[in-house]
Amino acid sequence: MTTSQIASSSLTSIAQQTRQAARLLAVLSSDTKNEAIEAVAQALESATSEILAANAADCEAAEVAKIAKPLIARLKLDETKLKAAIAGLRDVGRLPEPIGVVDIHRQLDDGLILKRISCPLGVLGVIFEARPDAVMQITSLAIKSGNGVILKGGQEAVRTCQALVRAIHLGLGYTDVSPAVVQLLTTREETLAMLKLDEYIDLIIPRGSNSFVRFVQENTRIPVLGHAEGICHLYIDEAADIVKAVNITVDAKTQYPAACNAIETLLVHKSIAPDFLPLVAAALQTRHVELRGDESTRKILNISLANEADWATEYTDLILSIKMVDSLEDAIAHINNYGSRHTEAIITEDPAAAATFLAQVDAAGVYHNCSTRFADGFRYGFGAEVGISTQKMPPRGPVGLEGLVTYKYQIIGNGHIAATYTGKNAKSFTHQDL
Repeated sequence: MTTSQIASSSLTSIAQQTRQAARLLAVLSSDTKNEAIEAVAQALESATSEILAANAADCEAAEVAKIAKPLIARLKLDETKLKAAIAGLRDVGRLPEPIGVVDIHRQLDDGLILKRISCPLGVLGVIFEARPDAVMQITSLAIKSGNGVILKGGQEAVRTCQALVRAIHLGLGYTDVSPAVVQLLTTREETLAMLKLDEYIDLIIPRGSNSFVRFVQENTRIPVLGHAEGICHLYIDEAADIVKAVNITVDAKTQYPAACNAIETLLVHKSIAPDFLPLVAAALQTRHVELRGDESTRKILNISLANEADWATEYTDLILSIKMVDSLEDAIAHINNYGSRHTEAIITEDPAAAATFLAQVDAAGVYHNCSTRFADGFRYGFGAEVGISTQKMPPRGPVGLEGLVTYKYQIIGNGHIAATYTGKNAKSFTHQDL
């Protein structure tokens, strides 16, 4: 038996166990699930020193292996970040119960009642690079939504992920939620095998680089939720408040440059450029941002020339391309051409310009006078997120609980048959909402 076949056979068994555990989880009460989430939070707090030591070992190995700086930034899990992730778990526990919600309750006829009721998807397969905090976010959302989850982190985060899942399993061991609802894979062979388990896994969620997400999308028949790129823009309109524009630009680029919601291109209206560009360049360069500009921008700033590839690049680093535009319409056209439909923002004091931008820019998130860094499930009040989706069909944008549930139609009758409502003497439906 080859290594690939062994991985596939072992993973099939794991997927079957996860699916069975998920079926039991799906019928547990909201209180029981919330108690499990709190138990996991407490177990993670108790294991803080072990988790941070494992992460330090992962980060040290990543430095030796010369892994890219953006990946190392995402890999690092310090005490502050760990505490925030645990707080996010508890926030998920406080969210309204997503399962068993009736959004259609209709009488089709006397004694024949239709309901549309929310229910779990089943089993999630989540594959991510670096981001060990994703383990905690996704675990809490999976438990709350009644789903099992199979996690596959990158090799660079394997020690951290193992420490996190050990704590999660320990916490669940004191509850009515089986630890089998959360599984961790560690090898590349398991990743490839997991993508073929369409019989057991209902949704794949990849979180990583453009090439990584595309690889997942092209190698599975399982539905995939995610985004391949985060090419986000900030447009400084001719009616922008310059102080506001500088502060927002600095935040959107430097607050966490490795994030997919950090800006990669700054668009500046030509009429405000002479006043704005020197100020923003000084603020960005103080924070070690490498600037690249088009020819018009370089008449004002002494920076490198941006080429066509820059407009289509997600740097995830302290690099920013700048382009001067003649109008709001030009800015919108550039964004719709080069953007990845993630998050786009305009800085302006002109309500009409803002309304046009928000209406015409094609993206999951469109913002006015604020940083693109707000594109995040925690900041949206979702408690956490499993990822960000840039597809047109929902869920779109940061995906929390609502993206992990589906629904079923339930009809309860009393001997009703379809023949009663067909033919020459057909009875009419009442179709009355209850």
